[in-house]
Amino acid sequence: MSQSTSALPRRLTAPDPGWTIETDVVIVGSGIAGLSTALRYVESGARGRVVLVTKDVLSSGSTRWAQGGIAAAVDPADTPVAHMVDTVLAGAGLCDPHAVRGLVTEGPDALRWLVGVGTAFDRTPEGGLALTREGGHRASRIAHAGGDATGAEIERALIAAVRAEPRIEVIEHALTLDALLGTEDDQTVVRGVTLHVMGEGQRDGVGAVRAGAVVLATGGLGQVFAATTNPAVSTGDGLALALRAGAEVQDLEFVQFHPTVLWLGAQARGQQPLISEAVRGEGAFLVDAAGERFMAGEHELADLAPRDVVANTIARTMARTGTDHVHLDARHFGAAMWQRRFPTILASCRAHGIDPVTDLIPVAPAAHYASGGVRTGPDGRTSLRGLYAVGEVACTGVHGANRLASNSLLEAVVYGHRIADALAASDAAAPARPASVGASAERPAGLAHPAAVPELRAAMSRHVGVLRDAAGLAAARDLLAGLTAAGPGEPGVEAWEATNLLTVARALVAAAEEREESRGAHRRADFPEPDPLFRHPILVRLRDGEVRTARSAIDRSPYAELEAELRGVGGEPRQHVALVRRALEEDLFGADPVDVTTAATIPATQTSTADVVARRPGVVAGLALAELVFWEVAEGVVATERRVRDGDRVEPGDVLMTVTGRTRDLLTAERTALNLLTHLSGIATHTRRWVDAVAGTAARIRDSRKTHPGLRTLEKYAVRCGGGVNHRTGLSDAALIKDNHVVAAGGVAEAVRLVRRAYPGLPLEVEVDRIDQIEPALKAGAEELLLDNFDVAGLREAVRLVAGRARLESSGGLTLSVAADVAATGVDYLAVGALTHSSPALDIALDLRDTT
Repeated sequence: MSQSTSALPRRLTAPDPGWTIETDVVIVGSGIAGLSTALRYVESGARGRVVLVTKDVLSSGSTRWAQGGIAAAVDPADTPVAHMVDTVLAGAGLCDPHAVRGLVTEGPDALRWLVGVGTAFDRTPEGGLALTREGGHRASRIAHAGGDATGAEIERALIAAVRAEPRIEVIEHALTLDALLGTEDDQTVVRGVTLHVMGEGQRDGVGAVRAGAVVLATGGLGQVFAATTNPAVSTGDGLALALRAGAEVQDLEFVQFHPTVLWLGAQARGQQPLISEAVRGEGAFLVDAAGERFMAGEHELADLAPRDVVANTIARTMARTGTDHVHLDARHFGAAMWQRRFPTILASCRAHGIDPVTDLIPVAPAAHYASGGVRTGPDGRTSLRGLYAVGEVACTGVHGANRLASNSLLEAVVYGHRIADALAASDAAAPARPASVGASAERPAGLAHPAAVPELRAAMSRHVGVLRDAAGLAAARDLLAGLTAAGPGEPGVEAWEATNLLTVARALVAAAEEREESRGAHRRADFPEPDPLFRHPILVRLRDGEVRTARSAIDRSPYAELEAELRGVGGEPRQHVALVRRALEEDLFGADPVDVTTAATIPATQTSTADVVARRPGVVAGLALAELVFWEVAEGVVATERRVRDGDRVEPGDVLMTVTGRTRDLLTAERTALNLLTHLSGIATHTRRWVDAVAGTAARIRDSRKTHPGLRTLEKYAVRCGGGVNHRTGLSDAALIKDNHVVAAGGVAEAVRLVRRAYPGLPLEVEVDRIDQIEPALKAGAEELLLDNFDVAGLREAVRLVAGRARLESSGGLTLSVAADVAATGVDYLAVGALTHSSPALDIALDLRDTT
């Protein structure tokens, strides 16, 4: 179908499916993401079948090229929080804290699962996992295999497990074309895919796989650039399919350029050999054309800085020196270490005439990893029902603006398991139901011409590489639009791949143009600094064949368990979040809202564990609020462990809560967290003294509305923690007739009548300050009498007169010394306004320890 405009096709021009199969789950892609998802699904006990589709053979994906390893906090000296800190620092403010928390906490189990399915990781002489470091990591947490053949070993083990599983059917040499779309409950739903099998027999040519769920695990988009570390199959097929189907994609501008790719000359194209970051992790360093080291002073980790920093510094160094590459110096390793630790890289270098034992290794940045992809939720669901994504094709929010080294293999397993568990636990992958595919057929079809691909790749590398600017991005956009409007190709693998590359390239350029700042892997020469206004993801969708961008938001709300606890405090969690943010704004304000003392004295990457400790005996209240303060300041990069619960009695020296996070965050949050915790615990402690004073009687201790502005809900919660009960919260949850109401209404009976007529269902209370007012109030219909400033003798007389016809509260002039006598009169409540208004704070402190 010829296109006269620059509109992208909504489906690929292809023959109608000549064959159809049905399954429960179809997984597209055979790297670590697809294989892990398939295996976990059948392991979960689900009875469903899986069809796993791969573009080439099972082992042809990007996983086998992964040299360095897989990151997980399994060393006793390491922690998930430390891993989280390194991840979010690399992500330059755009990581989703919930996604990262899931990655680092579930990561160790994911690594153990890989061992369980037969992955032979390298071991120490003592038998433990041999762990190393890579760029951006401040701890040794990278497990590797075969020295530098980690991906190949993981792939081997997973493929063997898949081959042995009868419920997983593999279709090789199959290019997936488009999603099968239907409509259910007025929503678009994905119910399978079309694909072209390059084989013989019944499944030759284009066919359809109908499924209850489609999982995209198609890898990256590196082939959109002229030079890349990605294999030839990485043409963005899954990403383009999702865009054509109408799914949202996110963070496409953040393409990570690996800083150390073997430089094979100015004319080299396609997949280039990778020199793993682990080489620098073992002590190699970068030098310029003059042999001078240039990473010192660029970052605290120098040659082990995050990849975006290293790639950008290399690009600037090449521009400064007028060269097209720099060098990696690892000659000090010696032949034995090269052969033991990096045999694959050694062989690759020697195959290209370079011996790293004696020679400097020429390197330059090349497109390596897409941090963005199809936007997913925590269980891999995309914005389209029935469509899931995992691995490099997905955007979970883990990587933010820049992936931390070796997190990608871990993410593939963790989120592959989440998808499999979600499918197994629901009917999402029930046997495929026939769905109308009219929505698919109605979408405009089209193809790009394969001859456009070299020009596309050259433009992307020239204008959308390590360093970008508005003029270059506009030139790329215009060129890509022209290629879209050019003559179409004939249906076939080359034209289908060309169309996918063009679709992905246009989406990537649109996102890069929208982000007018430099952040993470996206560097703009015309906007060289990060801009707080752009501290949000950029979404891309395909509408009517045109690329549309929109700004999104990162979910930085408290995690689910904390939200539930905050709801139990009273009110809505968002109210408590707003309160905490206002409190923090009192400390952090102005053009540069920072704790200047902490920023000056504490390194940004330092982590600590701190104990929240009682200095005086008392009752605890407000632990959830204190935890919320730490969460807000740390933006989720924190772990807490409660040692006590709200309402517990504590003694001096008792640890109430342990908090681990960045030291700066802990110290910045300290005062606000303790302000809330000491105040609420003081109320709970004072309330408990009153409760203890009336023990043995039927009387209850309750509060009043004498609270501090904005803190009423919390202060009344603290009263409950101390064993007291709450009186009315505001002016609308109960009617309380006082002396001024009686005067204005013309008598207590008239006041009661008016209230009953206006609000018949509300509790009705009447305040009295003389014995002779009791009987008229009761006759008028009062359900509760508030006996204001009655002495003990007067209270006894009031109790006798009322004789159970109404509840009685004693208020005014109460002290702890008379509490027992007042309670003994038989009143139902003692109202103590001082509980919430003037209780002394409980002394609680924050003690730092275990700083690294």
